[in-house]
Amino acid sequence: MNISTDYQVAKGELTDKVILVTGANRGFGRAMTLDLAKAGATVIMLGRDLGSLESVYDEVVDLGYQEPVLYPLDLEGATPEHYEQLQANLLENFDQLDGLIHNASIIGTMMPIEQYDIKLWYSTMQINVNAVFMLTQFLIPVLNKSDDARILFLSSSVGRSARAYWGAYGVSKFAIEGLSKTLSEELEKTNIRVNSLDPKRMRTKMRQTAYPAENADNNPTPESISPAIVYLMSESTKALNGEQLTLELD
Repeated sequence: MNISTDYQVAKGELTDKVILVTGANRGFGRAMTLDLAKAGATVIMLGRDLGSLESVYDEVVDLGYQEPVLYPLDLEGATPEHYEQLQANLLENFDQLDGLIHNASIIGTMMPIEQYDIKLWYSTMQINVNAVFMLTQFLIPVLNKSDDARILFLSSSVGRSARAYWGAYGVSKFAIEGLSKTLSEELEKTNIRVNSLDPKRMRTKMRQTAYPAENADNNPTPESISPAIVYLMSESTKALNGEQLTLELD
């Protein structure tokens, strides 16, 4: 199912919503944080690097948008106890969680499976799959407190159609698609809607790593397509569940 990127963010349309975004400190995560805050949502910015989280926080505040909340966490090293503490913090400070956007991931390296570095494989799967699973499991009780909650998994075309040499990243995105589908079935009778999204190409460091010879200027910026994330968190998409969504680029 294709999703247009032409959505116009209306200031205040997500007022009173609380949305957690992983990898909120750079790239697409930064762009969606700005747009969600512009729409009035309180964004819980989760990321590894406190300095870059603070930089995005300052941007949001300087623009006069809804003040976000910083939550530094290293997904690679995080344990179930860290996620349990996050759950406790959210329950203590907010009535509910209305959105969980799994944006953070690493690309690992591009090489054949038979040559893939085992430590890098573990690291990539830990960040891209295991951390996503644990974070979701601990936050479902908080999402259940919302009348209209969303879980959005950022995926990739290589997680829907296999491509040689994409290694742990490609495999992790197939896992994410499976997790999204399974959860959408399990949570069908709740107020939580679960979907995956392939944002296609955009001008990010990850894309540059994957396609070093590509002219990045031909790709849309994260800021030009992030309004679609607000749309997917809005009342307009309340009926979407179990969908493999794809951003519609020019």
